[in-house]
Amino acid sequence: MAKATNSYINGTSFHGTTITSTVFELKELFGEPSFEDNYGEDKVNFEWNCETEDGDVFTIYDWKEYRALYEDEIVKFHIGALSKEISEQAKQEINESSN
Repeated sequence: MAKATNSYINGTSFHGTTITSTVFELKELFGEPSFEDNYGEDKVNFEWNCETEDGDVFTIYDWKEYRALYEDEIVKFHIGALSKEISEQAKQEINESSN
């Protein structure tokens, strides 16, 4: 299953893969975010650095909400990865973890 990581995550980018979740649910799965600035003044309020079962790194982040988010509201989060395949694998592992 996907898990939080301290691994180097540079080079990840968005390949069109998203999940819908709440901040609260993501905190339950991955702990506290790697980055949190929930004021809505920047492009990202929350970001988690994670890795798949295979050790491929990815990020989960909200994108351009431009407002503070409630931790219990459903938000579309982007998955950033080194490839589309990794982002899809991450999505699958996240969905399996949340069931």
